Amino acid sequence: MTKPDAHDFLDLDAELSGEVRDMRDAVRAFANDQLLPNVAEWYESGSLPAAELAKGFGQLGLLGMHLEGYGCAGTSAVAYGIACRELEAVDSGLRSFVSVQGSLAMYAIYKWGSEEQKQEWLPRMAAGEALGCFGLTEPDAGSDPGSMRTRAVRDGKDWVLTGAKMWITNGTVAQVAVVWAQTDDGIRGFVVPTDTPGFTANEVKHKLSLRASLTAELVLDGVRLPESAAFPEVRGLRGPLSCLNEARYGILYGVVGAARSCYESALEYTLSREQFGKPLAGFQLTQRKLADLVVEVNRAGLVALQIGKLKDAGKLHHNHVSFGKMANVRSAIEVARTARAMLGANGISLEYPVMRHMANLETVLTYEGTEEMHALSLGQSVTGLAAFR
Repeated sequence: MTKPDAHDFLDLDAELSGEVRDMRDAVRAFANDQLLPNVAEWYESGSLPAAELAKGFGQLGLLGMHLEGYGCAGTSAVAYGIACRELEAVDSGLRSFVSVQGSLAMYAIYKWGSEEQKQEWLPRMAAGEALGCFGLTEPDAGSDPGSMRTRAVRDGKDWVLTGAKMWITNGTVAQVAVVWAQTDDGIRGFVVPTDTPGFTANEVKHKLSLRASLTAELVLDGVRLPESAAFPEVRGLRGPLSCLNEARYGILYGVVGAARSCYESALEYTLSREQFGKPLAGFQLTQRKLADLVVEVNRAGLVALQIGKLKDAGKLHHNHVSFGKMANVRSAIEVARTARAMLGANGISLEYPVMRHMANLETVLTYEGTEEMHALSLGQSVTGLAAFR
């Protein structure tokens, strides 16, 4: 009998194929070498070397990695999830960077775009030569995207877009924005080069969470686009919600990495820190906390792995993703809060990753659907009764 590994107690990674484990190791090595030594500084300064990171992620094949063709790697859903896990073990902002590029901006063009739009943008985005952002949320329309005020109107053969989008990751560095707007024909998506006259991206400052991430407000002041800029077929919320489902999938894997990082920090700290003549880990109260942490981390890992298998088998329903996002973020944030306290005063220092993860997870709890919205989604799934309004 083999003693359980404290870092993978249920031996979940043994379920991964050799190819996925190789990818895991490559992402982990890149994260430890290029990201981890710098992330505390990026977080403290509220900055990110976006262009440099995009090239590195592109060379690893992480951008749009679960898409087929157009320079994308075409990996399994589980492989993409594991990559998100390893990135978020460093910082949620870094996973968000990759997730917004691949699962929101690129996926929207891949799923709903014309062949011309795909050929123009996807190869460059996969290589990290062009960055994208995704404009859905507005200052007054978050959980209810159908109430968006951004509008696109016809002017001859052109479209003219007017409105604003808020909390847009990568907005200040993107070369292309996928923007959703109300039209006389329902909500439609548009591919907007960010150098188009009338388009402005303003940095969102004073964030206390997700600081190693670039966040913007997009302002569209009479942005004129040709007919070819519109997604040709999709109408209504089906388009943007399909993209959000892809991004939420990355989150439910990613937060397992954040939780693992917090647990491992607490384990290492309490084994080395001595009080009253012995390591903190030798006290019953501390061991109870460590037991709770290892259970939550591994339980979240099991949830993610099963949902990944469902996605690869073509059996994934959006309610499965709501289950994973709600359950795993809840677990991760409780792990982070408990681990923070276990480190005592050191728990508030950027010398340790725990409070940085804890603060980030407050944002992850809210974006891509609040916990309340996912609870209502699950409630509707099991009762057949909608309670959103």
